Amino acid sequence: MALTSKKRGSQYENPSVFRLAIRAAAAHKWIGSYWNRCTIATILIGAFLDTIGNGEIAFPLRSSTLSSLYFEANMSGRLIAIGDIHGCSTALDTILKAIEIAPNDTIVTLGDYVDRGNDTKGVIDRLIDLKSRCNLISLMGNHEEMMLSVVVEGNPPYRWLEYGGVDTLDSYGFGGDMRVIPKEHLDFFNQLVDYHETDDHFFVHANYDAEIRLEDQSTHMLRWVKLTESVPARHVNGKRAIVGHTHDRGGEIFTLAHITCIDTYCYGGGWLTAFDVQEGTLWQASRDGTLRNS
Repeated sequence: MALTSKKRGSQYENPSVFRLAIRAAAAHKWIGSYWNRCTIATILIGAFLDTIGNGEIAFPLRSSTLSSLYFEANMSGRLIAIGDIHGCSTALDTILKAIEIAPNDTIVTLGDYVDRGNDTKGVIDRLIDLKSRCNLISLMGNHEEMMLSVVVEGNPPYRWLEYGGVDTLDSYGFGGDMRVIPKEHLDFFNQLVDYHETDDHFFVHANYDAEIRLEDQSTHMLRWVKLTESVPARHVNGKRAIVGHTHDRGGEIFTLAHITCIDTYCYGGGWLTAFDVQEGTLWQASRDGTLRNS
């Protein structure tokens, strides 16, 4: 069987390489079906065949690379963004139940999982579990940046505590030792990304400069600048932006032709919003877990 790499347009007829790629794909439990494994194996062959020398393949592959390939192989599923959660685990539970997540769905969480609400620990537990149920892409928010500055880098905590850090530490049972946050949670925070991009959309926590490539944006712009400070034009990539960070106290989404903001102020009495960016479907839940009627 000849396999064609879309990237290079080359054909490969080495069945042992194909079987090896299948095994590499199957080793990752989040690659669900046989056909997904075959699709990813085909991509893998094109991606790393050039590293084969003297019958050996250079390993290990980066997990981030496999995650990206998994996304390409699962575009038949839904693409759903979830806005700023801020420790509201009950609202998150309601949203995840209402969505009825399938293994080939891609969920993009827009950052700000911590602070403000009373159950940051529960939120992170749920997001870690969610990674095993779908393709989860989690962005870095400004509140995670503040937290990691204190917990990992050892900077003074005053600013973070002022903006919700006390609630986060309380959720972990803080008694004076920052090591109360478990390694599994720190690993989750360390794997957060600043943006995610698909064929038609891109996702950032806060904002963007319309004239600068996403990979060249400043973290300050991506994580901190509110839409109330600057509403950007359509990005040079022509894609629609999905953002959070700038909350609407009335619990409504803000949308223009090229940008949609889904931070709807859950912790302050509004809603947690999930948005199917392809179909336009909305799910919203309050902090106490009440599902909003559309």
